[in-house]
Amino acid sequence: MPKITKKSPGGSLIELVLIVAVALGLALAIQALLVKPFRIPSESMVPTLNINQRVLVDRVSFRFSDPDKGDIVVFKPPAGADENRCGIEPVPEGEPCPKPTKKRSEQNFIKRVVGTPGDRLKVIDNRVYINGKKQKESFVNKGTPCGEECSLPREIKIPADHYFMMGDNRGESADSREWGPVPKDWIIGNAFFTYWPPKYIGPL
Repeated sequence: MPKITKKSPGGSLIELVLIVAVALGLALAIQALLVKPFRIPSESMVPTLNINQRVLVDRVSFRFSDPDKGDIVVFKPPAGADENRCGIEPVPEGEPCPKPTKKRSEQNFIKRVVGTPGDRLKVIDNRVYINGKKQKESFVNKGTPCGEECSLPREIKIPADHYFMMGDNRGESADSREWGPVPKDWIIGNAFFTYWPPKYIGPL
């Protein structure tokens, strides 16, 4: 009968440390490459997402496909977003910002894609029109008053490889209307699941 040897306390501790290190490494690798948690920092996406709600962001799918209208995405906005500044100044009256600043911000934003490359876009009475057609937007918060930023009837064309982002709570959202479309390279991923608070658990 083989003799059973006891592990020394030092050996057990080393094994535990290795297990924890491997688990932590795997968790960090998954976050860096596959899925990233994100906390909602503002009320710009109410009622879809509330302040401090947590979502999971898929970092992989947009490497093989393009964002589509209606997707909720996390991204780095243009540097102009820090100062509500457009890449073209002055912006013609009644027109959304047609071009971002050249550099990107280090902040993370979360908004909804409402316009894709090549679309002709304008905003009338808080609603988006693409190529002259009013979009079906059941997700828009209708209870928040909206000012000049919700009446931008002069049409712009979204550049190639750029996406126009807007918050669902349009009266309380600083978005592409002010600082322009976002290059695809600056999009981190697609928010697909909310996991906190527990009452909101489910797909987006």
